[in-house]
Amino acid sequence: MPIHDLIGIGFGPSNIALAIALEEQRDDALDAFFIERQPRFAWHPDMLLENAHMQISFLKDLVTPRNPASRYTFLNYLHSKERLQDFINLQTFFPSRHEFNDYLAWVASHFEARCAYGEEVIEVLPQLQGDDVELLRVCSRDADGNRHERLTRSLVVGVGGAPNIPACFADLAADPRVFHSSHYLRDLKRQHDPERVAVIGAGQSAAEIFLDLHGRAGTQADLITRAWAFKPSDDSPFVNEIFNPEYTDYVFNNPTGQREALMQEYKSTNYSAPDLDLIQQIYDVFYQQKVTGDHRHRFRRRHEVTRAVSADDGIRLDITELDSGVTDTATYDAVVLATGYRRDMHKTLLDPLAPHLDEFAVDRHYRVFTPPHFKPAIFLQGCCEPTHGLSDTLLSILAARTEEICEALDKTLPPQHARHAATPPPSLMGTN
Repeated sequence: MPIHDLIGIGFGPSNIALAIALEEQRDDALDAFFIERQPRFAWHPDMLLENAHMQISFLKDLVTPRNPASRYTFLNYLHSKERLQDFINLQTFFPSRHEFNDYLAWVASHFEARCAYGEEVIEVLPQLQGDDVELLRVCSRDADGNRHERLTRSLVVGVGGAPNIPACFADLAADPRVFHSSHYLRDLKRQHDPERVAVIGAGQSAAEIFLDLHGRAGTQADLITRAWAFKPSDDSPFVNEIFNPEYTDYVFNNPTGQREALMQEYKSTNYSAPDLDLIQQIYDVFYQQKVTGDHRHRFRRRHEVTRAVSADDGIRLDITELDSGVTDTATYDAVVLATGYRRDMHKTLLDPLAPHLDEFAVDRHYRVFTPPHFKPAIFLQGCCEPTHGLSDTLLSILAARTEEICEALDKTLPPQHARHAATPPPSLMGTN
């Protein structure tokens, strides 16, 4: 079984950016390989709504902040597609989400030979030589149920987030009428144009989904939020500096309590903060209802779902008004949970290694702290917000973060000739 220098779990934007950086920053031929559970590249395909646009500038693509001369920039993508002049004429920094997804797929296509699509990593095991962990065995399963095993000297986990499901909906996981926003287009289609839909949440996804439902004739949508009002994302210049790499240094070098305070102070830049344009569109929807008297949709502000039950005629929700404590019941054909994501999937994936890891704590360069007997380097992408700040889950920081990971790899991997000459001892050999 060959030994890879690096295996990346997941091949979304984070690890695509890493693949670029490894190609552009290293002189030697580092053997990097990636494993992606989707059958082909797709970036939030079930949220590619009509007229949905990016919330950050195209200049914060996978590579431009690190290397503006790269052939993998968004501008070079436009040039290769013969749309550069047309895009310039749009006079915008914010491409459609459809176009940015196509850009990401275009970049990913350059690395297809280094990625196994359609395989889900099921566990990562330590490979011992005596008392030392010398390598990691990455085990995956393909769509046909076949098991694959690969050895690696280092690992980068970039698996994204898992849907955050409120506790009252936990028992309805098997009901297809309740689904997370990450599966919106696919699961809504399966419901055959439901008439009554509840949207739970107050962020960008909730706002986009509500407007999409408004555009579907015959659909009545209730927007249910604990907040009194939508708060727009703060994208003013000084606040936007919190997404600069130097601010990551600032957050990381602060004590834990102060980090938490900093994230609370600027939480409105990323969480429960739709674009102002979307908020204005939603406000206009409800205003026009007052004008016409046709109250098709409801904005149930300061309300919380306290109980959810599956019934033959729909999903019954007990909805409590937070100010008065009064609860009423409403029945829906479908419920969309625009309730965000959890960023703890790496802990489940790396659980067999947990005895060797210090509660998954990371250093400034995103490397998990390990004891001296644990030789492989493990890096985390997109799950270090508590230590590295609000930018950690966003596209904004990808180029800088992958540059730092590359620099850290230079210090952890043996020289090229030593890597290529190495053969695993019998105790490390296995079947692929």
